[in-house]
Amino acid sequence: MYTVPDQTGRTVVVTGANSGTGREAAKRLAAAGAHVILAVRNPDKGADALAEVLATRPDARAEVRLLDLADLASVRAFADGLARDLDGLDTLVNNAGVMVPPVRYETADGHELQWGTNFLGPFALTNLLLPLLLAAPEPRVATMTSGVANRGSIDFGDLDWERRPYRAWAAYGQSKLADLHLARHLAHLAARRGWTLVSTAAHPGFTRTNLQVTGPSMGKERQVRWSPGSLLPSMDAPEGAGSILLAAADPGAASGAYLGPRFGLVGEPRPARLNRRMRDDATAGRLWSVAEEITSTAVPAR
Repeated sequence: MYTVPDQTGRTVVVTGANSGTGREAAKRLAAAGAHVILAVRNPDKGADALAEVLATRPDARAEVRLLDLADLASVRAFADGLARDLDGLDTLVNNAGVMVPPVRYETADGHELQWGTNFLGPFALTNLLLPLLLAAPEPRVATMTSGVANRGSIDFGDLDWERRPYRAWAAYGQSKLADLHLARHLAHLAARRGWTLVSTAAHPGFTRTNLQVTGPSMGKERQVRWSPGSLLPSMDAPEGAGSILLAAADPGAASGAYLGPRFGLVGEPRPARLNRRMRDDATAGRLWSVAEEITSTAVPAR
């Protein structure tokens, strides 16, 4: 299991910190000495996660703040709150997401749920927090994608799945490929502008969390017991969080790096392979510009 290096003195935001890899990441970053802000949509689940963090390290500096990535007003309110209370932010971990709801749902802003929650929300949050991140000496942004991004494609003519029949897996793949483009294009921006910011991406392989149940269960009276490829090798959250922790905390993780389990689905974290679509810098740049317009956010001028 990946060992998190010392994080003393660093302030870290972890989205989706109430469960799964986000909860595990928050717990281990706090145990390593970071001041961890658990960004969650449900305050009760956030309180439960905070209790586990403090049980692991009673003197941990940790707090819960509300954030709904499916609502851009909530994203802006969260960022404004941090700007009021912090002088700088050392690390942003874009971990939260939703996976394959049974039908097309929309965010508060009218976007397809996976596109809005998995990409537009984290994109807006990253841009809004950049001034705080750039005020820190060694800032990092780590963004969780998925192995499904290997099969993803960006349809600029129908990003919200309004014109074609809704396919949950294809929509998920698009949103997760977009997350990878976010991370890599931010790394390119940082290099061009001379920022010290490190931007990385990670995927968790086949990690068993409630992500695989919550999305498919939406709108159903009974919880879906859904386990894709149940005979495939898989990991629990403590092992599956290794990739995002490596991306967020390891000094050896270079800007632009893409990290995942050694054997694809399972294993210790290491650099992962980027296919042709993932390396498409022109699409990444175009997507960044489109997302800036949709979310009304932009990188700082400096």
